Amino acid sequence: MAWIIKGRAWVLGDDVSTDHIISGKYKFAKINRLEDMLPHVFEEVIPNFYKRVRPGDVIVAGKGFGYGSSREHAPRLLKLSGIGAVLAESFHRIFYRNAINIGLPVIVVREIPRVTKEGDVIEVDMEEGVVKNLTRGVEERFKPLPQQLLAVLREGGIVEYVAKMGRLPW
Repeated sequence: MAWIIKGRAWVLGDDVSTDHIISGKYKFAKINRLEDMLPHVFEEVIPNFYKRVRPGDVIVAGKGFGYGSSREHAPRLLKLSGIGAVLAESFHRIFYRNAINIGLPVIVVREIPRVTKEGDVIEVDMEEGVVKNLTRGVEERFKPLPQQLLAVLREGGIVEYVAKMGRLPW
């Protein structure tokens, strides 16, 4: 079954930390619901991101995406804001695993971050392992995730997968 993610690119550089995504100052703020943090996503990097992002949009970044805190707030808020996938040259391990666990596709690519401009239309075929920048006519293959991880992502995360299937996928 085909699984295509398609949206506009939000282009970021190297070394985007979890504090860039959601400042640590909100960890101890009197905010009870995750949704109430949405106005603060990328607040110091992309002004009014939460108002401008659309479902399916894709983050395209350089090296070292997601360094910093091990809290799941960062990938959860990206997913909640509507981000369909994060493409980067490399990810920090904890962010990568947290993203998979909460159902946010994260993909390592090399060429796409170098050619993509803000607003380009990106298409990701999760099953075939192909990313296309439709605006620029550039295509890059990536190693598709193992079927077990794709199953977790399709269900929306590890908790949702276990709730539906009654077991872990491995």
